Amino acid sequence: MIAAIALDLGSTAIKAGLLDTQGNLGGIVSLPAPSVAVDEGHYESDALAYADTADQVLKSCLVKSGLVKSGLAQTQALPPLGLCSQRSSFLIWEQASGKPVTPLISWQDTRGDESCLALQAQEPLITELSGLRLTPYFFAPKLRVVLQKNPAWLARLQRGELLAGTLDTFLIWRWTDGRQHVTDVSMAARTLLMDIHQQQWSPVLGELFGIPLSILPALIPSTALNIALNNGLILQASLADQSAALVASVGNDRDTALINLGTGGFVIRYLADNNLATDGYLRTLVYQDGVSPAHIALEGTLNSIAAALAPYPVRDCSVDELAAEHDIFCLAEPSGLGAPYFRKDLGLQFSQPMASLTQKQIACLLLEAIIFRVVRIVEDFHRNAPVKRVYLAGGLSELVSLQQGIAQCLPQTVFRLQQKDASLQGAAMLAAGQKIASRQDAVLVEKFNSNNKLSEKYLRWKQWFDALLEA
Repeated sequence: MIAAIALDLGSTAIKAGLLDTQGNLGGIVSLPAPSVAVDEGHYESDALAYADTADQVLKSCLVKSGLVKSGLAQTQALPPLGLCSQRSSFLIWEQASGKPVTPLISWQDTRGDESCLALQAQEPLITELSGLRLTPYFFAPKLRVVLQKNPAWLARLQRGELLAGTLDTFLIWRWTDGRQHVTDVSMAARTLLMDIHQQQWSPVLGELFGIPLSILPALIPSTALNIALNNGLILQASLADQSAALVASVGNDRDTALINLGTGGFVIRYLADNNLATDGYLRTLVYQDGVSPAHIALEGTLNSIAAALAPYPVRDCSVDELAAEHDIFCLAEPSGLGAPYFRKDLGLQFSQPMASLTQKQIACLLLEAIIFRVVRIVEDFHRNAPVKRVYLAGGLSELVSLQQGIAQCLPQTVFRLQQKDASLQGAAMLAAGQKIASRQDAVLVEKFNSNNKLSEKYLRWKQWFDALLEA
């Protein structure tokens, strides 16, 4: 019996799937997300094409399930819908027509750099209120630049002629025929405009960025939404994609860290004490059910790692081949280091020239860099509060060399989750009101003592990396 349907609005793929009453996810339908055009730091795609693809995926999943016929005639009661979305991608659109005024501006877009430079002196205050670092990846720095370059749009937003919001907001608005201009608190928490302590839009942050709070979507909890949509579904849960992945993977387990490796890399674990210093790592609002206090997590990020690996034969690399180049170190984040550093000047680079290296040797070095960054983050998290076990998820976690390399360098027990679509499953679980009881699909990643050289190289990599940070 179907308990929920979920839709995952990813950066590279849009997926829908069905959750049964036993917590199993199946019937997955996936289509590529519209291509993202990249031009001098601008990352843009077609918002209407994205919305049309999301509708198509959702309808195809319902047809595949037998809940509706191919002509989209409903055959039985539809399950509740859970929605998860890429964080910080946004647009501005016309209230009357629904026509976008801007493209869908990706979370990867860097046009907010000038905002960050202008507000650099205010970063401590911004971080304290929002739980985030001041970087162009988030919504507010980009929106500030867009509005400064198009001042007439701000007046139209304030008159209600235009609307602004992240991708979830736009789709919910479309699906409710313009009745609901909303976002949940986990998505709002990635804007740099929400007070993470109060879970409300912050007048102080709004003033700093020059963004009136009146133009922002209304804040709603992540669950028990009961929003009727024009496709016949009832939206019961909506939250950020990495939040959904954490829910599906560890539930509320405070002793476990999740390493989600896909387009980017995310290492996340619940905060043991919300008042602890986070040393530059992000405070992530996981979800809020409208009754209990919000669940807060600590997050480290690796930027664009899939793009770094794409040109190289990484699937041919074994863990025993890692650390073969003893004197070469590298970083594998083409768009700059993610949390806790947020350094655009440090991204994809090697400690020595690569001219004499084979493609496979370069692949091994890049895999090492990802392993070492992940391990460094887990070490930092362990100092915040003990981490007893680690779960691996996401498409890149299928690389055996990454699995075994992370296990080799960490003292914690490492498991790989078999469910690749953790975000989709988490959104469905929250929509259905399901809880994680235990991980039945977690497979132990064995440690291979034959490659002690990898953990030894990690110690040397840390010295090289620390010197880079201090330079």
